[in-house]
Amino acid sequence: MLTLIAILLVVWLVLAVLGFVVKGLFWLAVVGLVLFVATAAWGAISRRSRN
Repeated sequence: MLTLIAILLVVWLVLAVLGFVVKGLFWLAVVGLVLFVATAAWGAISRRSRN
């Protein structure tokens, strides 16, 4: 499960960077950042509930 979360974080981070690099894809950066934060929060919550 932790591997899946790490992969998702990397994918969202790549989408965010790509969105900032390409001016016309600013919406992609916003979506990438939102998904990155959501995945990180989900991972933190699931890790706490496991302990």
